[in-house]
Amino acid sequence: MKKIEAIVKPFKLDEVREALSEMGITGMTATEVKGFGRQKGHTELYRGAEYVIDFLPKVKLEIVVTQDLVDRCIETISKTAQTGKIGDGKIFVSDVERVVRSRTGEEGDDAI
Repeated sequence: MKKIEAIVKPFKLDEVREALSEMGITGMTATEVKGFGRQKGHTELYRGAEYVIDFLPKVKLEIVVTQDLVDRCIETISKTAQTGKIGDGKIFVSDVERVVRSRTGEEGDDAI
């Protein structure tokens, strides 16, 4: 099993969720986060005062999938979240050693 963590722009969340649901992903966790990458924030003007926004709002999706769905999942997220502009986000994939469903005690693929 693999854990896919995707950082996307907030306005892309619903679109990504729908695309993943269509391919059979039944669960995910979404967290509002802040961060920066190459874009390094930006400067804004508010009531005549200039200030720097170092961290930009993003959404972090966490999805655990079986090995056979990893590539399709990554491709779906990439295509759906992409705007073509800086700050589209990143996707990280890591191994998951064990999954247990709290309610039933099911483990492994059955617990996903």
